[in-house]
Amino acid sequence: MATAGFRSFFQGGFECSCQLLPDGRRLDLVAATGHARHAAEDYAALARHGIHTARDGIRWHDVERAPGVYDWSGFLPVLRAARQAGVQVVWDLCHYGWPDHLDIWSADFVSAFGRYAAAAATLVRRESPDVPYYCPVNEISFWSWAGGDMELFAPQTRERGMELKRQLVRASIAAMDAIRAVERRARFVIADPVIHVLPLAPADAAAATHAREAQFEAWDMLAGKAAAELGGGPAYLDIVGVNYYSDNQWYLGGGTIEPGHPAYRPLREILLETHRRYGRPMAVTETGAEGEMRVPWLRYVCDEVAAALHVGVPMQGICLYPVTDYPGWGDDRHCPTGLFGPPCDDGQRPVHWPLADELAVQQRRYAASDPRTGCGAQAAR
Repeated sequence: MATAGFRSFFQGGFECSCQLLPDGRRLDLVAATGHARHAAEDYAALARHGIHTARDGIRWHDVERAPGVYDWSGFLPVLRAARQAGVQVVWDLCHYGWPDHLDIWSADFVSAFGRYAAAAATLVRRESPDVPYYCPVNEISFWSWAGGDMELFAPQTRERGMELKRQLVRASIAAMDAIRAVERRARFVIADPVIHVLPLAPADAAAATHAREAQFEAWDMLAGKAAAELGGGPAYLDIVGVNYYSDNQWYLGGGTIEPGHPAYRPLREILLETHRRYGRPMAVTETGAEGEMRVPWLRYVCDEVAAALHVGVPMQGICLYPVTDYPGWGDDRHCPTGLFGPPCDDGQRPVHWPLADELAVQQRRYAASDPRTGCGAQAAR
């Protein structure tokens, strides 16, 4: 079994959503969190806490403001800051946002994404000798539901979720082909939520099963298990990234199934099911909670990942996401989710020490129990 090759088992993710909202406003969380201005301080802070692998984003809408013209001035300082700090980055190429001049439903969108991906990979290769990591399109399944079926953000349509999912799979394949033509060593993390859905009534059982099974559709398409006409195959499913939060389980047409409820499915079972389906290296690419729940949630996820490792699931990492506090998508409210708070004037961020202390405990635990995954990283205070 191949491994992911991450520098540290515990990772930090910088919120990089940049979608258009229904009111026409474009999010840019790389800027709104202060990460664009303080990338050097942010990456140095990760390293001080024993985190040497991160997720971050290249803002396609900002890079390609005119067709085929790439402006890397906003990305280069972030790229160089990560290298200076010795932090390996999985770069999201498209985190819900794309340039205004492109029609997401068109063939031009797919080809333009491939060209942009190749240009980004060429730049990254020039700047760093390390093996590069990319997430071509973040959360194909969630984006297809939120933007294709529910009108929550662009492209803001109804009943076009499957069409959008297929288009994003095409774009992902085009990006991976284009990157591999530039850099054969490139690795790819395909991140999507894992979920569990139950029926409120027996009559809803088939619909709930269908909703739950939909979580696998994008991965199946990429792996060539479904929709062969899209061009998928085993080479397009490299590292399976699972995004998991406390609201990833619910009753169809009803409320969230809370952790601790008898109907709640342990994460370890979801991880095992996913591994049995694909047989690929896996990582928890997003997880976190707000406020006082930060510490118990990390402890729960670490316990479940440890249990999955024990039965042979090749878990390669756990990413705290977002690793900084951030403004809420729709209302700009302060969301206290991170290991780090908002930046001060000098770029330094306050540390949420309860989470930092729990992270240190888990780093020591994983390093002691499995040197292959713990990486020996120790948090500093």
